Amino acid sequence: MDGLVDLHLHTLASDGRLTPTQLVDLIASKGVTVAAISDHDTTDGIAEAVRAASVHPNLEIIPAIELSTDIPGDEIHMLGYFLQYEDEEFQAILRRFREGRLERGKAMVEKLASLGKPVDWERVQEIAGDGSVGRPHIALAMVEAGYFKEPKEAFYEYLGRNGLAYAEREKMTPEEGVEMLAKVGGSAVLAHPANLEDLDTKVAHLKEAGLVGMEVHYAMYSEETIQRLLEVANRHGLIPCGGSDYHGLGNTGEQEPGLLGPPMDSVERLAGISRDLAKNR
Repeated sequence: MDGLVDLHLHTLASDGRLTPTQLVDLIASKGVTVAAISDHDTTDGIAEAVRAASVHPNLEIIPAIELSTDIPGDEIHMLGYFLQYEDEEFQAILRRFREGRLERGKAMVEKLASLGKPVDWERVQEIAGDGSVGRPHIALAMVEAGYFKEPKEAFYEYLGRNGLAYAEREKMTPEEGVEMLAKVGGSAVLAHPANLEDLDTKVAHLKEAGLVGMEVHYAMYSEETIQRLLEVANRHGLIPCGGSDYHGLGNTGEQEPGLLGPPMDSVERLAGISRDLAKNR
């Protein structure tokens, strides 16, 4: 196989701003030939994306997901690829996580009101539409309200992990996330790890739990950071992955799909691991 690979993309099913069909048409126009739809805590966009890709004969869609997991004082996002995502138990867990996102969103909107930055909860839900409610939807509402020019600015003081309006929700540990993905044939990959403290120790521990890859070729990383992460991945025998993490939120500097991604060999290695996991279910 040849062509561009993007293993990190979001749609309206979570906090992206394009429908799965719109996103598929966009990535096809960019020359992407293998893409993963990896929405937060939901697989609802995958089926539409696969249907939309049928008119682009050179485009393969990988069923994927991005899970938020928790460690003391921080969170780790875990990507899973080649999922057998229609598994009923898996979907039941995801529904519970999405309910937690909804309650967390309400709590954050309440905190914003108490901090003098009120936004309308109904408007947040309108922005999210049928998608899984996330902090970017609140950020977009804050931009509409005139508090910020771009959604990313809302995270610095208010919506980020240590922000004034942050609220917790139900999550799992990274190890539990790896195990959950493996149960549905998913190859587990550590997402955007550059800022994690003591990365080597965390990676070694997660590999024991079943981690098979980590993001290296991430569109928002410098060449220096990519090289550092590639060395970590090689040191631990992990598959170098990556992509654009495209949401279409309109932030300055947001990378378009297909500008940076892993080699096709990484896709083939992930697929092989997932086939083995599926056989052992």
